[in-house]
Amino acid sequence: MSKTKTLSFLVILIVVVGGLSGAGYWHMAAPSRTCGSCHEIVPAHDLWAESPHREVACEECHGTAVSNGFHSLWQNARRVRVHVGEPPPPASIRLTEEQVVEMNERCRGCHEREYADWLSSGHSATYSDIFLNAKHNQMEQPMDDCLRCHGMFLDGNIDDVVTPLDNKGPWRMVDPLRAKRPVIPCLACHEVHFKGQPATRPDYSDPKLAASRRPARVPRAGFYDRNEKSLFEAASLAVPVVRHGDRALQNSTDDRQRVCVQCHAPSALRLAGSSDDRTPRGVHEGLSCLACHNNHSLDARPSCKECHPRLSNCGLDVEKMDTTFKTAQSGHNVHWVGCAECHPKGVPPRKPRRTDG
Repeated sequence: MSKTKTLSFLVILIVVVGGLSGAGYWHMAAPSRTCGSCHEIVPAHDLWAESPHREVACEECHGTAVSNGFHSLWQNARRVRVHVGEPPPPASIRLTEEQVVEMNERCRGCHEREYADWLSSGHSATYSDIFLNAKHNQMEQPMDDCLRCHGMFLDGNIDDVVTPLDNKGPWRMVDPLRAKRPVIPCLACHEVHFKGQPATRPDYSDPKLAASRRPARVPRAGFYDRNEKSLFEAASLAVPVVRHGDRALQNSTDDRQRVCVQCHAPSALRLAGSSDDRTPRGVHEGLSCLACHNNHSLDARPSCKECHPRLSNCGLDVEKMDTTFKTAQSGHNVHWVGCAECHPKGVPPRKPRRTDG
């Protein structure tokens, strides 16, 4: 073998061994020495270090530099170019919509039940489900404001999604590859990097403490604002003021309802029942959305049993009453049904309970 070939072989060998060693170090070393050493990632790393996900390695959610083959390498090369070039790099690194959708599958790896519930709910709708819905588009023209709830992570405007922007149609997706992307992915309501404690076993030295005095686990949810490009926790969102006539309705103390009303909101006049508002009133005023709806599947079928005995005050089976709980065609919306809707001449007195024996 000539000296030139030998030298070339040694150079290649050094590069390969060096590359593998560097990749091995990057994979095995603590995140604070690798990803977390980049100043843009420090805030995210610090939050992750205090979160319930702190035992989950970065690549479990974000993947590695070669997770998606050439696509990953190309993305990382672009980040390097932006980092060293002009304009200056942004203050924080954000996921693209494509990466957010990929995160859905990674969430599924640990949260299989929650993913299955989400998939069966009204929140798993895709771009084509929303923006190619002829019935809705004929009533309301597609506009940028639609993206506030249906496409929070889109880097673009409504004219990048669907065309034509009118009430006549026929409508088609501008980018067919976007058609099957979910418009309300996991990260629309959940943040991976948030402070919190993983679940722990109770103290069994005193059995009474196992149920009565264990620390309450606070449900974590929020709303991703596409304008601010940030997720705001439920407790930091404003309590909505929704009016029925001249009266402001009583609001639930459940902070998570503040998330629901970001999308299921009344019109600008804040009138109950307008636009897509579902604020409970009537016999259910003050209840949280999640008193009846499962938080991921939105299933409300077992909701009556959560509060009611089988019979109501007037002696009728609550699940068989003429409301939208029984059938969607009912004229009595269960969100704001009142006794007087079925008893216009006056609510009958409560029937005494019959007891056996």
